[in-house]
Amino acid sequence: MFSPDIITLATQVLDAARARGLHLATAESCTGGLIMGALTEIAGSSDVVDRAFVTYTNRAKREMLGVPGDVIRQQGAVSEACARAMATGGLKASAASLTLSVTGIAGPGGGSEDKPVGLVHMACAVRDGTMLHEKHLFGDVGRDQVREATVVAGLKLILRAMG
Repeated sequence: MFSPDIITLATQVLDAARARGLHLATAESCTGGLIMGALTEIAGSSDVVDRAFVTYTNRAKREMLGVPGDVIRQQGAVSEACARAMATGGLKASAASLTLSVTGIAGPGGGSEDKPVGLVHMACAVRDGTMLHEKHLFGDVGRDQVREATVVAGLKLILRAMG
């Protein structure tokens, strides 16, 4: 289902989390759960994976992750502030020790001059207080390509957050 490169990255994430005794959760918007899908593609991942939140709508971001309505109204659902709030909310709403969030515009359409198709914000929150954020501009390369690139970048961000 996933490319060999994604499976390799997912395996590395699980091995690193296992070695550190960490449990993982994701809070995904534009990927619709693909990152957690890649992690759970690996047999035995249940000792590391806690849960996933698929928060495609603004309402879901508010209700499931506690993203403040002001953040969405003032900065938008596709913003650094929203990605950070989603990651923090994912930690609060789970037993995970590390949560990755992604929110972006996969296209086609939906982009603007300020927020073009291919823009993705992601954040990784760790219970020790670590918070990493990345902004990606993958370009208007097609929905599948944006979502796949987001999965790869998200898995790499988790690895970076674990050190």
